[in-house]
Amino acid sequence: MARKVIWSYEATDDLDALTEYIGKDSSFYAAAFTQQILDTSRSLSEFSERGRVVPELGDPNIRELLIRAYRLIYSSNNSVLV
Repeated sequence: MARKVIWSYEATDDLDALTEYIGKDSSFYAAAFTQQILDTSRSLSEFSERGRVVPELGDPNIRELLIRAYRLIYSSNNSVLV
């Protein structure tokens, strides 16, 4: 069953800041990395439990996917929160 992926305001702000930071060196790489993050987050609508449990939290509903040196942390409950 497909789930809706919902980005929190904080996560959206973090993504914007990351895009801006990378964009200082290369707008191309900033756009490519942002697209990779968005594509990964979209995949959670079908595969919400594919990431590992966040080690420091130990809650099986709070998971993470690693994208380069960054963590995409989300809840795998009813709606996936990124």
